Amino acid sequence: MIDTPAASQIDDARKIWDYHQMGHQLRPCDVAIGLGSHDLSVADHAAALYHKGLFERLVFSGANSPTTQARFPRGEAVHYREHAMRLGVPDEAIMIEPEAANTGQNISLSRALLASADILPTTVMLISKPYMERRAYATTRLAWPGVEPICTSAPLELEAYIDSIGDARLVLDMLVGDLQRVIEYPKQGFAIEQDVPEPVREAYQRLTDAGYTSRLMS
Repeated sequence: MIDTPAASQIDDARKIWDYHQMGHQLRPCDVAIGLGSHDLSVADHAAALYHKGLFERLVFSGANSPTTQARFPRGEAVHYREHAMRLGVPDEAIMIEPEAANTGQNISLSRALLASADILPTTVMLISKPYMERRAYATTRLAWPGVEPICTSAPLELEAYIDSIGDARLVLDMLVGDLQRVIEYPKQGFAIEQDVPEPVREAYQRLTDAGYTSRLMS
């Protein structure tokens, strides 16, 4: 069992954390999609961006996973919507897609929901957890080639994010697991390929060797 990560492991995690974030310049988009997860900061960030006028229509997408069932018993999208409304986003600006069980479904089912309302965007703002930006981007580029995805997440440094989650081991496990998916999903036809710099691959290998493996695919 791993307790507090060593300083060198935090340094490796920071390399992966930085890689996962796309660094896109924010600009107004036709619609936004908030990708469901355990992390309510997605809804916080979505509400803040709505109030800045960066989009007029917001889709929250997500059912449940083993990590969100207890926290969001009515589903990720439903709880995100309720939270965003408490932050002043009007009900009529929000659509919910409550069935998606993975990122590919977040995109494909949100696309279908928008099309059913005759909304055919060319730019889509993807709002996610900080370490999910790159995977969301790569997935969307494959699943919805006609749109330009602009990725964003709550502006947090790694240490602040660890503090917000309250479990350093879990955060490092999730960083490693998402990087594995960035590497492996293109081979399975789920996403476009992304260049992974060698220092990031080396950090990934050191963390998996150290036992940060609970979120790896078998």
